[in-house]
Amino acid sequence: MFNAGFRPAINAGLSVSRVGGSAQIKAIKKISAPIRTELAQYRELAAFSQFGSELDADTKEKLDQGERIKEILKQPQYQPMPVEKQVIIIYVATKKYLLDIPTEDVLRFESELFEYIDTKYPEIPESIRTTKVLEDEIEKKLIRAIEECKKSFR
Repeated sequence: MFNAGFRPAINAGLSVSRVGGSAQIKAIKKISAPIRTELAQYRELAAFSQFGSELDADTKEKLDQGERIKEILKQPQYQPMPVEKQVIIIYVATKKYLLDIPTEDVLRFESELFEYIDTKYPEIPESIRTTKVLEDEIEKKLIRAIEECKKSFR
């Protein structure tokens, strides 16, 4: 997983941490809860779908969601991501805003979204960085920023 760009190379289905939740800020704990389940479902369904059977819409959506979550977890070596950006992109993925973006464009969208937010909504990452939570007002601004950025995404 590490060599494939998944850093940290964590297998959500096998990984067990006694301190993980204690080391996370409240915003990360709140928004990342579904990732473990969605990745486990993705792995199970991906293995099943290799047999070439017809997939219903729900199964296809779970596979698409898993692909996008895997994509946002990729991180270039020696380029740690600030926690406020982690919160933003995990929010985008877990709230399924990436489903209509082709998997191969997810990282480009992530980059453009960060640039868009830094330019037009700098209070979003600043608030997450200082308060360590995703307040309701900031969440509403984040949703607006995501929707606006998606409209201009090429």
